[in-house]
Amino acid sequence: MRLIKKGYLYQVTFMAHIFPVNCYLVEEEDGLTLIDAALSNFSKGILKAADSIGKPITKIVLTHAHEDHVGALDLIMEKLPDVPVYISVRDNRLMNGDRSLDKDEEQAPIKGGVPKKLKTRATFLLEEGDQIGSLTAIESPGHTPGSMSFFDNRTKALIAGDAFQTRGGIAVAGDIKPLFPFPAFGTWSKMTALKSAKKLAEMEPSLLAVGHGEMIENPVTAMKQAIHHLEKKIRIGA
Repeated sequence: MRLIKKGYLYQVTFMAHIFPVNCYLVEEEDGLTLIDAALSNFSKGILKAADSIGKPITKIVLTHAHEDHVGALDLIMEKLPDVPVYISVRDNRLMNGDRSLDKDEEQAPIKGGVPKKLKTRATFLLEEGDQIGSLTAIESPGHTPGSMSFFDNRTKALIAGDAFQTRGGIAVAGDIKPLFPFPAFGTWSKMTALKSAKKLAEMEPSLLAVGHGEMIENPVTAMKQAIHHLEKKIRIGA
């Protein structure tokens, strides 16, 4: 387990040099907000990271419902049964194993590891603009239909889940990077992801923090380059 601090944000990384899986701890006055819950065998590392910071986890927020983002949730909740869990209205369905699509959504199969044995259920369901402490919820569908990003209003740090990746080179969800193709393989709609990526870049974040890869400071230029790269591939049918 590796812990890196940027302002109020702590990146907790497992398997950093092999298959990096990140979750995040956001420091608030009264405690820590955990964003995502990695894989099931990383629960002790997440709790250890919080202990090292010296504040309790008071909220758990999920960017989306794939197994590598909710895997340790049940084990964490065994230790912290009273901590509320937040997820988007849309991905709450996925959290409950419902892969159905709405009529206005791209009619493509939902991909990636959808949890089958998860017991924990959300306490609160999020929509665009909802506030969780210092974080604003931003709907950013594409990787999954209900993916969300979270914007820290104090620092303009953006925790974007799998809307982008930085491992193997920065990329929008759905754009395959040969050195680390896995987030693209798990993406439901790259056209929807592209729209979300543009929306996130327009927020001009000071820091980009993602599910797989290193954090990037002053990331807007890199985000726009990744957007342009996927647009070009779509135009030529790649």
